[in-house]
Amino acid sequence: MTVRRPGWPVAGRGQRVGLLGGSFDPAHQGHVHITLEAMKRFRLDRVWWLVSPGNPLKARGPAPMDQRIETARRVMQHPRVSITGIEADLGTRYTAATLDALFRVYPDVRFVWLMGADSLAGFHHWDRWRWIMEHVPVGVLARPGQRISARTSVAADRYAPFRLGGRMSLRLANTPPPAWAFLNIPMNTMSSSAIRATGQWQG
Repeated sequence: MTVRRPGWPVAGRGQRVGLLGGSFDPAHQGHVHITLEAMKRFRLDRVWWLVSPGNPLKARGPAPMDQRIETARRVMQHPRVSITGIEADLGTRYTAATLDALFRVYPDVRFVWLMGADSLAGFHHWDRWRWIMEHVPVGVLARPGQRISARTSVAADRYAPFRLGGRMSLRLANTPPPAWAFLNIPMNTMSSSAIRATGQWQG
């Protein structure tokens, strides 16, 4: 049985917690931007950054996890945002397995899975992607150049009847899945890959 370890994030009964997963290789102001927008637009009490040990869909490994977490904590300083490497403790590599474990550890928390529109475009390649859509509300935040591909994606088409439009997105965390919302937010074009390309990040 999975139990909460010291140092893991804390959330109260019924709190609405957004989960933003990724390699954060490195974390940057674009991550901060979508986090703050998600808290506001989805009425989240907290957001947890899940710094992953590695992305199964990427051949190149990320920088050491401790380095990525340290950088993330410098970049994102907010009392309602927690930076965590909980996936490494759980031993999970895929989002579905992570969520399954978190549901057991935090049974009274209302989780929302957060991702950029670029992730929705390829979401049907994720392990057990239908299970994810049917077990947790999903908040999608538009990023530059990915709006059309995301809206016409396999996942968007399959779950079109369950999309919450307009101000209904404020109710996302309290809506039983499948439920998802697509938000057009003010753009921030910064990306981890662009930072790596400049040589500013020595992972």
